[in-house]
Amino acid sequence: MTVGWIDAPARLAILGGGQLGRFFVRAAQELGYAVWVLDPDPEAPAGRIAERHLCGAYDDEALLAELAAHCAAATTEFENVPATSLARLAQSMPVRPGATALAVCQDRIEEKSFLARHSLPHAPFFAVRTAEDLERAPESLFPGILKTARFGYDGKGQAAVADRQEAQAAFARFGRDCVLEARLALEAELSVVLARGADGRIAAFAPGLNVHRNGILDTTFAPAPLPATVLREAGEIAAALAEALEYVGTLGVEFFYADGRLYVNEMAPRPHNSGHHTLDAHRVCQFEQQVRALCGLPLAVPEAHSPAVMVNLLGEAWFVGETLREPPWHEILSLPGLRLHLYGKREARRGRKMGHFTVTAATLTEALAVASEARQRLGLPPLPPLPR
Repeated sequence: MTVGWIDAPARLAILGGGQLGRFFVRAAQELGYAVWVLDPDPEAPAGRIAERHLCGAYDDEALLAELAAHCAAATTEFENVPATSLARLAQSMPVRPGATALAVCQDRIEEKSFLARHSLPHAPFFAVRTAEDLERAPESLFPGILKTARFGYDGKGQAAVADRQEAQAAFARFGRDCVLEARLALEAELSVVLARGADGRIAAFAPGLNVHRNGILDTTFAPAPLPATVLREAGEIAAALAEALEYVGTLGVEFFYADGRLYVNEMAPRPHNSGHHTLDAHRVCQFEQQVRALCGLPLAVPEAHSPAVMVNLLGEAWFVGETLREPPWHEILSLPGLRLHLYGKREARRGRKMGHFTVTAATLTEALAVASEARQRLGLPPLPPLPR
């Protein structure tokens, strides 16, 4: 299949100006491209380093027209961008990923239904649009997890429900369409970040093992210390999912590992927090792959040169009790193999992703030891031991 390419110094557009967009801007600029960012936040981290920040709503017709007139291709770093905005831009330029893939990923009912239609492994689920739907939900789904169909992330819009009565109360609180999922006996959570090019070629990073706190990713261990058969199967399922979506771009696929089986939890149509270690532990990072896929360029081989431990830095690290202060970065920058990435956000808030650090070393055990020391120096909670 012959695919055209977009060479530098073309101008690229990205909808969304958070930290993922910021890393995209940096990767694009290093390859010689200019980037325009569309984001409603005047302090958007990506907008502050891009060639131009169009500050406005994602569906602002005038701003979309300006992107269409001046940019060669468009992408997104945020799954809740209206799919209609991407469809509007696709009338005049390549948009990767496309509106159809985005629409699947931004609605849990559609996402779970898509997995079912393509025989991809998923937890048992039931779509809930009305209180009456909950009365028809199979008893086997209790105890379960009720999740809002849209706009849920980092543990938001989710409730553990022991029975139908608790599910009804949670559904009333959410006030929107939901998915009821069976609660699995989790052994581990892992993710695969891959890129699929416009020519259909797939380049996947090795799966990472994820540890969450309060529904937010805390730490990723890469490669995941799980059996090789599990890691291989995760990569195969993620690739099959990308193929089924006819996806072009960087894609994150989250998995539950329970009872010796893998289940797709959700997919992110963009680079993924659990892929941040690729900035420091691989020959190419997930963001450069996003640029390459967007521009129709050959994907790089996603080869790791070191095991890595990536630790998210939330706003809590900026607080001592109720006192807000800058964390003592000098305490951790002296540690071997540690690289610090701060996102340039003006205001630290509890639960807000402010940055991350990655530790690379000869072995995952060595990287964990340094990461644990860094956490202690920053006053962060200790990590659980690696699975055996």
